[in-house]
Parts: sequence; C-alpha cells; structure tokens
Amino acid sequence: MSLFRLIPDRPDVVQDQNRPNKKGTFRDWLYITIFQATTVAGKIFDVGLFILILSNIVLLMLESVESLQVKYAAVFQALDIIFLVLFSIEYLLRLYCVRSAKRYATSFYGIIDLLAILPSYLEFFYPQWHVFMIVRSFRLLRIFRIFRMVKFLDESRILMFALIRGFRKIVVFLFFVVLMAIFLGSLMYVVEYEHNSGFNSIPQSIYWAVVTITTVGYGDVAPVTAIGKVIASFIMILGYSIIAVPTGIMSASVIQEEKRNRGKRCPHCHTGGHIPGAVYCSNCGEKLPS
Repeated sequence: MSLFRLIPDRPDVVQDQNRPNKKGTFRDWLYITIFQATTVAGKIFDVGLFILILSNIVLLMLESVESLQVKYAAVFQALDIIFLVLFSIEYLLRLYCVRSAKRYATSFYGIIDLLAILPSYLEFFYPQWHVFMIVRSFRLLRIFRIFRMVKFLDESRILMFALIRGFRKIVVFLFFVVLMAIFLGSLMYVVEYEHNSGFNSIPQSIYWAVVTITTVGYGDVAPVTAIGKVIASFIMILGYSIIAVPTGIMSASVIQEEKRNRGKRCPHCHTGGHIPGAVYCSNCGEKLPS
C-alpha cells in the first residue's frame, strides 16, 4: 500500500454520484460526505473542517502570547477541549466509514489526522506537549482536494519522488560539506587562536566555518589576521558554489521523475509513467482510460 494514497478504497460505495443516496447505507453516505467533495454535504463538511483547523491554529498562536494566556486561560482551555472532542469524533467517523480502518490509519492523511489529536491526549500527562498541536496545520493540505487543486498534489508527488531518488546524492554531498567545515574550521583555529578570542576552540571554529560556508554570516566571530581573512574569503566564495550543487541535483531528479510520469496516468491512484498501450495500472490494477 502506497504511503501517498490520498483516499482509502471503498468499492462498495455508490460510484455514481447522481444516484439517489437513499439506496445506499448510512455508512456509504458518511463516506461520500467525509472523503468526497462532489455533494453539497461533502463540500459543507470540507469547508467547515478547513475553518475549524484554521481556527484551532490561530487559537494555539494566541495561547503563546503570555498576556492573553493569563487573561483568557479558562476560555482557551475550554476551546481546546471542544476542538479535541470535534477532531476526535471526526477521526473515529473516518475509521468507521472506510472499508479498512487499518489501511486508512496507516495512510498519509490517516497518520496526519492521528498526530493532530494525539498531542492533546498526551498533554494530560505531559503539559509541555501542548505546543505540538501545531502539527494540525498539516491538515490544511486538504485544501488541495477541497478546492479541486488535485494537479498541485500531482506536482508535489513528483517533487517528493524526485527528492527520494536524489537522496543518496544529497547525503554524499552533505557528508563532503561536513568534512570541509571540520577541516576549514580546524585550519582557522590554528591560524587565529593566538590572536582572536573568538576562535578559542575547534568546535567554535567549526561553527564559524558552517556559518560562513552557508553564507549566513552572523558576524559574531570574525578573523583578524591576514591569513585568516584570506582563508575566510576563500570559504565565502566556496559557499556560493556549494549552494548550487543540491539545486542541480534536485533539478535533474525532477526532470527524470517528470519523464517517468509521462504517458497514461491512473485516475484511481494517480500513478503515471505507463507504457503506451497499457490497459491496467501497474500499481493498483485498475483499468486505465483509453
């Protein structure tokens, strides 16, 4: 089962949305309302859920303001409980109406939905976990489906697979950058430690090297010797070259992934790259459009 599957499979649900819902069961109607936005009830549910999630995120931000927290502590606590109850009911209804609760629970959105309510329950034992409720902001990803922006999901899927395919190259590159930072930081320590209190240890010098290579340049530590300034200038120029490398790796991976996704695309699981003349999807086995 693919992690990027967006909606659990329910072949037993009425497929023709123009058919009267009275012929289906309550569970089927609930599934169409929660997971699909093709009906009036489904659109109302999705927009209402979007407003609830956005309101909860704003509430969490306001709670971090100390003056408001002291003044409206009771109100914030009551609203937190209300949001917890609503999101918990919604999650249970999702598990109830899908054909396979386990399949939904282990899907991408299923994990996000669980993580959205889990910190609220853990907060009763660990109060510091309250801030982790900001993970609910990831539920705003549903905006792509609510407002019919599925093409954006396709593009994000291409970007994700491109990142996965270029992961090893990026790891090798980052390992090289770490070694470079350790070497240059140690070199600057040798050059500067007798003349500059800012380079009082190798870890401190490595920190300066990382800040300089990434072109952040806090300015809290700076070389004072002539040789140190020459090395620093070399590191600054090197930093610009290093930034371009992962960009090139990602660009090449995205181009390769787009080539793989050319051809027929399955309307069921959105898998692309099928060879010309393919009749069934290589991932889920559904029939491809002609």
